[in-house]
Amino acid sequence: MPSTAYFRFYAELNDFLPPERKQVKFAYSFFGQPTVKDLIESLGVPHTEVDLVLINGESVGFTRQAEEGDLVSVYPVFEGFDISPVIKVRPEPLRVHRFILDTHLGKLASYLRMLGFDVLYQNDYADEVLAHISADERRILLTRDRGLLKRSKVTHGYLVRADNPRDQLLEVLRRFDLFNSINPFQRCMRCNELLEKASLEDVKESVPPGIQEKTDQYRICPGCGRVYWQGSHYDKMVDFINCLDIEVSFYRWY
Repeated sequence: MPSTAYFRFYAELNDFLPPERKQVKFAYSFFGQPTVKDLIESLGVPHTEVDLVLINGESVGFTRQAEEGDLVSVYPVFEGFDISPVIKVRPEPLRVHRFILDTHLGKLASYLRMLGFDVLYQNDYADEVLAHISADERRILLTRDRGLLKRSKVTHGYLVRADNPRDQLLEVLRRFDLFNSINPFQRCMRCNELLEKASLEDVKESVPPGIQEKTDQYRICPGCGRVYWQGSHYDKMVDFINCLDIEVSFYRWY
């Protein structure tokens, strides 16, 4: 005979549920003694999206086995106040926000790098590679694939909901409260390396003569050799950031 537990998901966790299960308590039947993590993910919610699980009002970890009649309340990350004393499901928090992105988020990777964040991205990363790097390098995995976040190796991840890259950027900035960490134009948008100062002599072969006449201030990527200067491309990026309507102190190159 199956057992039955009762679930209630809160706030944005309802994004993962069918309409009839959103914002309501519902019954869910199961066989054996599955863990809370197994049941939550069988309902479509990746464990990386969950910050707190209460069973019958008591905070529990993901390994707690469900029992007949349990009332399971599942909460996302709390932004407004600190609940760390009662959390039993979240792993040790990451002190520095570093990311790895799946193949569908290339434009978002460029935007995050533009704002100064450490972001790994390749358009051919396999899912198992993404999960492996995320765990081993303690990087937050950003993805559009909820199945990827259900991999047990992934401890820190987030499912990006928005379709438009600009909206995705704002979503991630809000989700991880990154606004005070923005420091634009420090990283190479192609390969993620921190940029270094360079003289005209260092980069002369890579800079058009017309640019050389206008400025002698340059940055170079030590990884791929790409050269940056404050030209029209820089102005467009500044305009883009300004259109996000966020307060930014622009990085001083010189």
